[in-house]
Amino acid sequence: MATKTDHNLSQRDLDRIIEMAWEDRTPFDAIEFQFGIPEKEVIEIMRRNMKVSSWRMWRKRVQGRKTKHLKKRTFTEGRHKCSRQRHISGNKISKR
Repeated sequence: MATKTDHNLSQRDLDRIIEMAWEDRTPFDAIEFQFGIPEKEVIEIMRRNMKVSSWRMWRKRVQGRKTKHLKKRTFTEGRHKCSRQRHISGNKISKR
């Protein structure tokens, strides 16, 4: 796993970036807004922190995906928010 060498991020921030990137409906723009890391660098973080097979599966899934890119989305009413997502300061998904 990565350490603070990834943009001097804490492990908690790095984990959150990976979680957000893994989610299909969280756009790269939201990650850049929150952490200041553009899509290209998020992809590199994912590559360094995932098993090769998992990374390939993720890349195949998100390439060209409309929900990962705000400019490609067809809806503009606002962002999608998962019902399990808490306020941005908490960011914990309850374990069932």
